[in-house]
Amino acid sequence: MDARSAQNGPDPEELTLEGAVKPRRPLAPWARTAIVIVVIGLVASLAAGFSWMWDDHWRPIDVTVNGRTVRTRVDTTLVKLLEKNDDFGAKRGRLLAIDGSVIDKRGGKAIVPSIAGQAIPESDWSKMVVPEHADVTVDSGADVTEGHTVIKRAAPYGADVDLAGGTIQVRVSHGKDGVAETWVGKKSGKKVDKGVTTKPTDMVVRSYSPRPEGKKVIALTFDDGPSKYSAPMLDILKEKGVKATFFDLGQQSKEFASVEKRMVSEGHEVASHSYDHPNMPKLSRDELRANIEKGFSAMKDASGVDTKVLRSPYGAFGSQQWKDAGDLIDMNVLWDIDTLDWKRPGADAIHDNVMKHAHNGAIVLMHDGGGGDREQDIEALPRIIDDLRGQGYEFVTVKQLIKMSPKPEWEKQK
Repeated sequence: MDARSAQNGPDPEELTLEGAVKPRRPLAPWARTAIVIVVIGLVASLAAGFSWMWDDHWRPIDVTVNGRTVRTRVDTTLVKLLEKNDDFGAKRGRLLAIDGSVIDKRGGKAIVPSIAGQAIPESDWSKMVVPEHADVTVDSGADVTEGHTVIKRAAPYGADVDLAGGTIQVRVSHGKDGVAETWVGKKSGKKVDKGVTTKPTDMVVRSYSPRPEGKKVIALTFDDGPSKYSAPMLDILKEKGVKATFFDLGQQSKEFASVEKRMVSEGHEVASHSYDHPNMPKLSRDELRANIEKGFSAMKDASGVDTKVLRSPYGAFGSQQWKDAGDLIDMNVLWDIDTLDWKRPGADAIHDNVMKHAHNGAIVLMHDGGGGDREQDIEALPRIIDDLRGQGYEFVTVKQLIKMSPKPEWEKQK
């Protein structure tokens, strides 16, 4: 081996079988082609992957948020957009107490992002990819008021009372209490008076004087019984074929129960004149109600009469009494003709007073009981009946008088 050979290594063609280096063979054409194809494929894959990453992940896009342009990446989810931009200044709502004070500054509803006008629920924020050129709005969340319990109380009804129309005072409609509420916060414990939440309905009272058309009728009425004077008067009424109305005191009904039963059995109308003849405007609300109820109850016990018709003692039953006890009665009956028999002016004077003031639909006030002697009434009664009948009058009870008279305008409008 010469010096060149020693320097450059053995020539492959000079190596023997015992040499350390085997002869090098050139690549076949197909192998070179395969390598080229692999390299080209790798380059193409890398290019495709880069293109995909660019188009679907890296590419910057513009979206409009609350009217201004915001640049982000194409794969940005709504939750990332919000986090990166501090919710665009929108704030979560507050939790408020029922009085409006703040319990928790972040205890209310979440912010409200919308895309193309469609609100996106919070559960979808992490899944929703913001579209390119999307129109996004982000609004603050609504405040939430704590839950509450309700304490209800009655809002008492009032009374619309007009007593200027005549002798029959009628409760046209019942009053109905409204509802007032106090709210108590479940978390704060604070109380708020909400006032009247359901308005009350006033009781309505109207008055009128019944006047039958095409007839001459008159109603005889007797107060303060039953008493020892009632039976002789009932005998006269029975003999004359006349029906009358008796306004009885409850305490007298108990004492003369058999007489009151006779009044009922002979077709007369029986109603209440209170229990013991107080001046009702001088009673307290509770005393007034107790007296009226006691009078009705005593009559029912004595004769089975169950009525809500009253004639207040002295006719004294004003707006305040209707307000205080109007739910207990249907009607308060006054009179057109006061015979002044309580003065004991004599039978002739009693008779003449009736005849002087008689008119169609008149209600005549007399007495079959009370603190005085009623013999003058017993004496005057037959002539009163005969002379009125001679003038063409028909005798009716108060109930009959009302039934045969035209309805007042407020009754028609019910």
